[in-house]
Amino acid sequence: MAFDGVTIANVVSELKRELVGGRLYKIAQPETDELLLTIKQPSGQKRLLLSAEASLPLIYLTDNNKPSPLTAPSFCMLLRKHLQNGRITDITQPGLERIVHIQVEHLDEMGDLRHKTLVVEIMGKHSNIIFCGDDGTILDSIKHVSAAVSSLREVLPGKPYFVARTQDKLDALNTDYAAFRDALSARPQPAFKALYGSFTGISPILAQELCFEARVEGERPTAALEDADYERLYEALCRMRAAIKEERFTPNIAYENGRPVEFCALPLTIYGWTPGQGSPDQTRTSGHTSPNQDRTSGKDSSGACTVTYGSMSALLEHYYAEKNTLTRIRQRSADLRRVVQTALERNVKKYDLQLRQIQDTQKRETYRIYGELLNTYGYSARPGAKSLEAVNYYTGENIVIPLDPTLSATENAKKYFERYGKLKRTAEALATLTEEVKEQINHLESISASLDIALHEEDLAQIKEELTQSGYIRKKGHGKKQKITSKPFHYISSDGFHMYVGKNNFQNDELTFKFATGNDWWFHAKQIPGSHVVVKAENAEELPDRTFEEAARLAAYYSKGRGQEKVEIDYIQKKHVKKPSGARPGFVVYYTNYSMAIPSDITGIQLVEQ
Repeated sequence: MAFDGVTIANVVSELKRELVGGRLYKIAQPETDELLLTIKQPSGQKRLLLSAEASLPLIYLTDNNKPSPLTAPSFCMLLRKHLQNGRITDITQPGLERIVHIQVEHLDEMGDLRHKTLVVEIMGKHSNIIFCGDDGTILDSIKHVSAAVSSLREVLPGKPYFVARTQDKLDALNTDYAAFRDALSARPQPAFKALYGSFTGISPILAQELCFEARVEGERPTAALEDADYERLYEALCRMRAAIKEERFTPNIAYENGRPVEFCALPLTIYGWTPGQGSPDQTRTSGHTSPNQDRTSGKDSSGACTVTYGSMSALLEHYYAEKNTLTRIRQRSADLRRVVQTALERNVKKYDLQLRQIQDTQKRETYRIYGELLNTYGYSARPGAKSLEAVNYYTGENIVIPLDPTLSATENAKKYFERYGKLKRTAEALATLTEEVKEQINHLESISASLDIALHEEDLAQIKEELTQSGYIRKKGHGKKQKITSKPFHYISSDGFHMYVGKNNFQNDELTFKFATGNDWWFHAKQIPGSHVVVKAENAEELPDRTFEEAARLAAYYSKGRGQEKVEIDYIQKKHVKKPSGARPGFVVYYTNYSMAIPSDITGIQLVEQ
């Protein structure tokens, strides 16, 4: 998912429309590498987030405020001194570089009009926010880069600002056909790699999109391209160039099986849908988007789809807010995952050992038969014989019974019966033990599945409580019990029925046996750890087929089968679901049910914000 030059062009287009002419009302630095600017416009206040964090550089408009440190950093103080109440006169992007110039005019101490530039460079680990004077001299930057760090460019107060040229790439906005063809043919590599390697601002996914539009196989080497291929590729590039210059952007995220795979400022037809093909077949609603930002999605037969946003800022805020949340929860859940994984590995090893031991007890029936045949035919065994051939009256076949020559036939029979009894007792004990260990494995896998879908710290608190009650985490002291505020996911089907998804085993039990009523419908992935899904029947005699399918898709998505082409889902009315006495949280039994196989794609199902 590339924050490429075309994405920057889309952002700059929005910023020019929303911010030019506005005054810088507040300047804050909530994080070490981040600025939050508040701009006053006649239409109201706007907030602009600028981040130069190495792992996640960003620039977008947001409705959310962030707390600032009590003492502002020196860079923030310098900006306040020079730019407070300044007016934004222009916002530009040089070519398709991942650079934004925010030009501000203000009055200095003498009352003279001055012009300053805030440069935002979105370049991965080299990202920076640089404050320049009207002569292009660097006044300060959010990150200082000395000659010891970079031999290409110093970013220090007093140094001249310039864009470091580290790659010899052409400007996609100003390239004729001859230069285009020469650039591609000079690179002996797949066509899509030659595209993004030759032109500034084009990411790998956009290069693949251009190849797809031009009907050229992206993996095809440039040496194998014909004249017609080069012409179609150039025409696709020209269409992209026209869309950028005319500011015809279509911010969209491409999803596969419910997971985002790419985002782009231009239509990703490679994922099966483009605006203008007719009415979108789905509308997706979520609390992650900014207010008044409409989103529509289109889906093809393969399960891939695109979700289109009203602005690139809304797209970026949604995508990266979701990514930040998941990253933070992953970090917070690391200890719980380690506990679960350690216990799971230990129990799996124990289970495998027990299965091998059970396999060794399978010969016990042979020993029993040997003993019975020796009691029947032992009279014919000669003293000191090492074996006895007899007819197995169970099968009618002759078998050879090994004998201890130092023992009589009766003593050999007794020895075989003793072996049979010992193996029988071992098998019976192992059958109970393996069942218990298998239950523990299933329980731990269900907790692992709960950790995979946890979105908030309250969700982790409930999972930790379950691990503590199950003895996997030692309970510390007698402190005040933490209040559990986590709630199940709440969806609404296309037909208006309310659907609920448990986030963990405690919630699964609560949903199934306390919240659901007898005629509500219950869904679960067949023999796979996953969430209970309950559909409130609302006194309806029968649910529409579409609601059954959407509930089944939720059960598939919130299970360990997520990502499979299809997942088998069992569904039944809640009154037929029972909980055995002493069963672990989330475990149920049912004896009659319906089943369907369905993809784990929940795109288009409406999530209700909690």
